Amino acid sequence: MLEVQDLVVRYGSAVALDGVSLVVHEGEMVALVGPNGAGKTTLVKAISRMLPVAGGSIRLGGSVAQVPEGRQLFGDMSVEDNLRLGGWASGRRDPAPIYDLFPKLRDLRRRDAWTLSGGEQQMVAVGRALMAEPRLLAVDELSLGLAPLVVEDLARHLVELNRSRGMAVLLIEQNARLALDICERGYVLEAGRVALSGSCAELRQNQAVQHSYLGGTVA
Repeated sequence: MLEVQDLVVRYGSAVALDGVSLVVHEGEMVALVGPNGAGKTTLVKAISRMLPVAGGSIRLGGSVAQVPEGRQLFGDMSVEDNLRLGGWASGRRDPAPIYDLFPKLRDLRRRDAWTLSGGEQQMVAVGRALMAEPRLLAVDELSLGLAPLVVEDLARHLVELNRSRGMAVLLIEQNARLALDICERGYVLEAGRVALSGSCAELRQNQAVQHSYLGGTVA
């Protein structure tokens, strides 16, 4: 579904990604974890063609949609209009399937997006991306600024989407515990390079991952 090979991205003279390689297979959930400033958001923007690359390659086996860091909704537009914007490329205009997935949004559909809670806004952001009918969903910081119970509910929806629709998911997270718990494989990005990769079970047992990202203990 996605193959990134030796990717290099620069901001002027600064190298943000330095030879990054990763793979997401069809129907797979893959975690990308690392500290703030590691290059995670740069990578997902490059995958979505929002940034030019200086070297390497990106190969996609189907359409990709991004749930951006911080939601980035149109605050003065209604929930329903935000969702419909997501279907612009696919020609999909009916948000009913999104309301089936997130029933709460049906009741909020006429509300301006800025009036919603953080968790509700994240539902809209995920729903907007799904309106594009992607084969790969790239989710940048699902948990950012949200309460643990809200994050747990959103994560459950992601897992269900993956299982029921076979949609591949690339989950980019500072919350390594969350990402490694719900994904099958993972990559650790540090200073613009892949420091570690493997199954999430293996990464959870890795001492460096435990020390840096899991509070020194195994979940």
